[in-house]
This record gives sequence, C-alpha cells and structure tokens, in this order.
Amino acid sequence: MAYQLRQVSLPLLPSGASDIRILHFSDLHLTPARKGEIADIKGWAKLKPDLVISTGDFLAHREAVGVALSALDELLDLPGLYVFGSNDYYAPKFKNPLSYLKKDSGERNLGEKLPIDEFDRQLQNLGWINLNNKRSSISINGIAIDVRGTDDAHLELDEYERVSGKKSGDLSIGVTHAPYGRVLDAMAQDEIDLIFAGHTHGGQVRMPWFGGSRSLTTNCDLPNWRSRGLTKIDSQPYLNVSAGMGYSPFAPFRIFCPSEVSLITLIAI
Repeated sequence: MAYQLRQVSLPLLPSGASDIRILHFSDLHLTPARKGEIADIKGWAKLKPDLVISTGDFLAHREAVGVALSALDELLDLPGLYVFGSNDYYAPKFKNPLSYLKKDSGERNLGEKLPIDEFDRQLQNLGWINLNNKRSSISINGIAIDVRGTDDAHLELDEYERVSGKKSGDLSIGVTHAPYGRVLDAMAQDEIDLIFAGHTHGGQVRMPWFGGSRSLTTNCDLPNWRSRGLTKIDSQPYLNVSAGMGYSPFAPFRIFCPSEVSLITLIAI
C-alpha cells in the first residue's frame, strides 16, 4: 500500500526552543486483512516523532483492536494524543457513495458496536492521552503544551464546553475527528494555536484541477478547499486535516487522493 508523507514546518515555538516533530495520522479503518497498511504503519517509528496524534477512526472490524495495537506497537512507546471517530464506535455499513455528495441530513447508518472501551483502556494503559471531550497538558522537549479535544462531531458527541477556556503553557493544541465549524470556531475563540483533524479522507475521490486536484466533498461543513493538508484563515488557528490512510471496506478506492500521514515540525519563531 503506497502512501504520501506530507511534511511541513511551522514557527510556533518560543525563541530558542528545540524542534518538536509531530506525527499526525487518521482514519486507519483497520481490519485484519489490511496487511499492506499494517506494514506501512509499523514503519512510521522510523520518522522519529516526538509526539504522535491520532484523530480517530482507528477501527473498521470487531477483530481490529489487537491489529491496531500491534501495528502501532513502537509508536505506543512515545507520547501520544487521540480522539475517536464514528467508525471506532460502530462498524461500517454499506451506503450509496453518491450520498456523500448530498447535503447532510443528519441521519447515520450505523453498524454493529465495536469494542471501543477495551481499545481505549489499552491505549491509556500504554500512556496515550484520551482527549475525547477532555483537556490535559504535556511537556515535549521542555515545551509546556495545553492539549484539548472533542469526541466525534459527526455523531454529535462533541462537548467542547467541557474543555473550553483560554490556553495555557507555551503552546496550545486542539484535536478533533470531524472538523465541523462549531468545533473549529470554539477552539478559535479560545485562541488555540494548532488544530488536528481527520474524517474527510481528503475527499477520497478528487477531480484533476489546475495545479493538482479538487475535493468534491468533506463529509461535514468544512469547505472543500480545506479537505486535506495545512490551512489557515486570517487570525484563526492553523488547521491540519489528514486525508487518512484507509477507507471503508465498502468503498475500497481512492482517486487522485493517496493515503497519507503528516509530519509537522514545530520550530522556534
């Protein structure tokens, strides 16, 4: 399975600070059959990140908990932050792919429940921080980082009011699965520096366009032009949206939208 490594540097750290390498991945949608993707994930430790951030949808199968833990094995020795997406709670079900191009009605076609509680316990036992409607802090390379996140906004599980408040520390990071406007606006109000999200799959099917390709959908209210990569609007926070690694077993294709993982290097201002 081929994937793209999206790399960018951001001047967000105090003068004189050492760089912080953040590995951001999303939407693995793992099943026991995804041998190529599992091998790719196992290779990410070679990127030597200082911090790992997952924006959800690890799973796509009842037997995927052990698969995900095994794939992430070496990364789980590093500091990590995570939130969950809808496919961590419920297995995917078939739906008409064209429905993604329609206005969201709010109805959700959910599959069987997945063993997310067990997966969550395992991640926390290994030292990763659950940010589903939670707030915490972490120190990386001597930099104090205020971290907060929301549960999946696509399932309307987000409760940002539980973590709201002005940022603290040297740097503030927000983490969410689906980058709905209400979540981004609330984080911007609290002057968060950098937000990580997933969910969009980068559109998954993109059309050739001038200088690249264009997304047809984000599967939320995020503008299509922000469907993948690092973007910023005026004085709002930077937003890094991962196009993700996997896909639903019922839509096993990507067109002009390769699987990806991001390596964001924070550098001194």
